[in-house]
Amino acid sequence: MKRREFIAFVGSTAAWSSLALAQSKGPWRLGALLYSDPQNDPQMAAIGRRLGELGYVEGRNIAIEYRYAEGRLDRLPNLAAELVALQPNVILAVGGDVAPIAKKVDQKIPLVFVSSADPEQLGLVASLRRPGGNATGVTLLQDALASKRLELLKEAVPNISRVGFVWYPDHPDNEYREAERAAQTLGLRLHSAEVRSSDDFEAALSRANDEGIDAIYVVSSRLTVLNLKRLVQFATQHHLPLVGGWGAWAKEGGLFSYGPDSVAMAGRVANYIDKIFKGANPGDLPVEQPTKFELIINLKTANALGLNLPHSLLSRADELVD
Repeated sequence: MKRREFIAFVGSTAAWSSLALAQSKGPWRLGALLYSDPQNDPQMAAIGRRLGELGYVEGRNIAIEYRYAEGRLDRLPNLAAELVALQPNVILAVGGDVAPIAKKVDQKIPLVFVSSADPEQLGLVASLRRPGGNATGVTLLQDALASKRLELLKEAVPNISRVGFVWYPDHPDNEYREAERAAQTLGLRLHSAEVRSSDDFEAALSRANDEGIDAIYVVSSRLTVLNLKRLVQFATQHHLPLVGGWGAWAKEGGLFSYGPDSVAMAGRVANYIDKIFKGANPGDLPVEQPTKFELIINLKTANALGLNLPHSLLSRADELVD
């Protein structure tokens, strides 16, 4: 994957309208702040493709600058400061752990973000409908998904009663609260398996297993996704159905996933960047939430678990993995 596929943007909030008028045809100065690196970030590839569809070509009407932490969160503040010093027209921050750092370093340059966490709880925006300030973008968060995933899990495995809920408490979302509410309605008990670092997983999962869990629900966050294979391996070893929020959980061996296409959603931030280049105020652009959700079921895993999934569930699947 080449660098020209990865794009992001930065500009002064106080002057975005006049700047857009003065440079309506570019070249635009773009800055991207990443947790990993462009070559290993599928979301950046999707953003680059969409920008190309919108007519942006590196070397002609876009000059690209990006900074990436290569998995070291402690590097992000300095990298964000480097981008701000370059005074690009827009900054793109990929990740709910990345965007607040960019926001803290500068509150004037327009900031466009992709986040799996709640932008309001992160302090990025005043509200999803009217962000205010210099930031807007896309969130993968949709509270109602927690109850829907538990409903689907109960439909797939009717005899379950105790669900291990694996989550990172410092990831700002309402998923645990919503899941607890749904669990009561469905006659389920949640066992909270909190993890704050990769070192916590073994003990948290062992405690959950000792509590007699018969299924695992994983809240998608940077931490849990980085330990995806580890979680799926534990579920497989202990013969437990696992449900996650993004397609990778099912494709890597979980029973099913239900949620937005995170890569496709990320690509939509290019629309915000385009609008800001053309003079829009980011504070006036509502944050986009997902409205389309995918149910992906792993038939191989279902067979290994001895499950005879109902046709009513299989017929609603967007993808069957076998």
